Amino acid sequence: MTTVRDIYNALFAFAPASMKMDWDNVGLLCGRFDAPVDTVLVALDPMPDVIDEAKETGAQCIVTHHPLFFDAPRAVNDASYEGRCILELAEAKIAAINLHTNLDVCPGGVNDVLAETLGLTEVSVLNPTGTDARGRPYGLIRTGMVREQRLAEFAAFVKSTLSCPGLRFADAGKPVRRVAVGGGSCGSAIDDVLAAGCDTLVTADLEYNHFEEAKYRGLNLIDAGHFETENPVCAVLERVVREALPELTVLRAKAHKDETQFL
Repeated sequence: MTTVRDIYNALFAFAPASMKMDWDNVGLLCGRFDAPVDTVLVALDPMPDVIDEAKETGAQCIVTHHPLFFDAPRAVNDASYEGRCILELAEAKIAAINLHTNLDVCPGGVNDVLAETLGLTEVSVLNPTGTDARGRPYGLIRTGMVREQRLAEFAAFVKSTLSCPGLRFADAGKPVRRVAVGGGSCGSAIDDVLAAGCDTLVTADLEYNHFEEAKYRGLNLIDAGHFETENPVCAVLERVVREALPELTVLRAKAHKDETQFL
């Protein structure tokens, strides 16, 4: 009998919890370790539509990148978004496992997948924060090379490749050649990216001042969206569970999508 613990062990062997950032919350955030599982649903977020899909498909476990909650709730009731999600999961006996910043930084995780998806070559970890059990460096940002091109051309490629409904970019007047990528919110990495000699950063959740500063300092910026830069890693989560536990049915959530709309 395959249990939630078996799924947890497979996932955290791939992206150990020791790699997560101190403020983060990862692991089995709802459910029983000893609960039996035959179907797993993978998504980026444990949102209500995903929970409903788990019920409809008979999945006993949801595996996501983003956590159900960051800080321990002081009350679990239907007056809050997190409370409603927890109650829905508990009442349906569905476990919720997440891997967040540990999946961002680990070899083969969010940012390696993003670099591969965008066709970067000579990929390396920018400012590694450690090495894994196999001696491979890990860290948040990846850098690599692309064919030299104008930023508008590269931005159009990113938009198409990541299926972005729209994206924002700022042209610093430099051709794109050495690119840094950081799935999710990596605007704080601008200093490190410039120090590494990159001409372009692809990330998400950039603020107004990021665009002003980067253009002034000679760095092209592309904000391709939080969902779009991280969603490709769901294929990795599927693969990890399937390879470790081939007896399970592993599904990708169809209900989950970027809720942002563009006019």
